[in-house]
Amino acid sequence: MKTLSAVGALALAIAAAPAFAADLPSQKAAPAFVAPVAPAFSWTGFYAGVNIGYGWTDNNNVSGLSSFGLLPVSAWSYGASNADGVLGGVQIGYNHQFAGTGFVVGLEADFQGADLKGSTGGFGFGLLPSGVTANQRLDWFGTVRGRVGYAVLPTLLVYGTGGFAYGEGSTTLSYVDGAGFAALGSENGTRTGWTAGGGVEWAFLPNWSAKVEYLYTELERGNAIGVPTFPAVLLVSQRGVENHFHTVRVGLNYHFNLFGAPAPVIAKY
Repeated sequence: MKTLSAVGALALAIAAAPAFAADLPSQKAAPAFVAPVAPAFSWTGFYAGVNIGYGWTDNNNVSGLSSFGLLPVSAWSYGASNADGVLGGVQIGYNHQFAGTGFVVGLEADFQGADLKGSTGGFGFGLLPSGVTANQRLDWFGTVRGRVGYAVLPTLLVYGTGGFAYGEGSTTLSYVDGAGFAALGSENGTRTGWTAGGGVEWAFLPNWSAKVEYLYTELERGNAIGVPTFPAVLLVSQRGVENHFHTVRVGLNYHFNLFGAPAPVIAKY
């Protein structure tokens, strides 16, 4: 009898086991999250920034002539003014990187305040020996340039650049000769010309890049200097000093949406 009771209790427990298991909480695996995929780096977009650097004039010769009426008195020629100094300014531009390649083209404009100045001088010879001194200044300049480059690394761009240049320069002249006559003169104005160079730009943070750039610039000479003095028939004339100069500068750019919108987070269950 006891054996039959034990067997019945065991059978009842076995029958009730599925129903009890159904009441237990469900244990499902946690969903697998996939990390967001970073958008492909691209140089395409607008940018703006600031720069600072150093400039110096190229070697060139200056020539002039003094005369009594039509009679030449003294002629001179001497070397460059060796003007140099600091410069700084702003730039704005646009890049386009061709999809699937490292080739980048763009357009950039900049405006620079400058403090390039220097002096030069020499002696003239003819009927009268003379001494001449010229002072040169470049107060500001700007450029509008195309850029063509290649991203040797996704965030490292090497480029060449060239285009139109303009700026304001001035020259002052002092003259004295063996007869004791002295003269002063000056010229200034806006010059135009061209520029060319190259640089390296590195995107070191999202939307930020730093660059190092070299430019060679040639602006036209100023107009001739004519200085009448006592006696009035004495005329001293000289072409303005050439404005050929080199610049090296470092810059910081902010790129608008350089990397594009962030990719969404995708979850798989």
